[in-house]
Amino acid sequence: MRPPAQLVPWFSPEELAVWVREAPGKPAYQKRLAIWLTHLRHSAPEIADLLQISTPAVWLWVKQYNRQGPEGLSRTGRGGRRWAFLSWEAEGELLQGWEARAMKGEILTVPQLRPEVERAVGKAVSLDYVYRLLRRHQWRKLGPRPRHVKADRKSQAEFKKNSRNSSAKRLRKRRRG
Repeated sequence: MRPPAQLVPWFSPEELAVWVREAPGKPAYQKRLAIWLTHLRHSAPEIADLLQISTPAVWLWVKQYNRQGPEGLSRTGRGGRRWAFLSWEAEGELLQGWEARAMKGEILTVPQLRPEVERAVGKAVSLDYVYRLLRRHQWRKLGPRPRHVKADRKSQAEFKKNSRNSSAKRLRKRRRG
């Protein structure tokens, strides 16, 4: 088992106790309490068990406290798009050009849009990246149902009326019988 962590003495024991009591909310209190219990020489697994949190969370909080002092614990989660090639605004500008084309009725496909995205990004991107970009901005895949070039609507309608297994014939049989 690992020995209890060592704390950098940012506060005296009395100041540390006051700092714990003055926590603004439950998450801050929990972090500060983990630091206090570490100061009292409890191990990270014991603290995690007492506070009903994960052991790596205790190690992370102790590390943040040791490196940055009390301010290190007030840091919020990472969040956000850390691996974005373009900012949200730049993506929006790129989509505005496509929106004008789409409103004219032009069919836009992802393989067709990919070179434009690569030009904007400045490097090669996958098709999946383009699909995710469109999804992030609530673009949907809308398009007409595929139709055969030689399809004849009149003969299709006639077939539906006169085919052997048509639902209309079955309905007529049920009504008679």
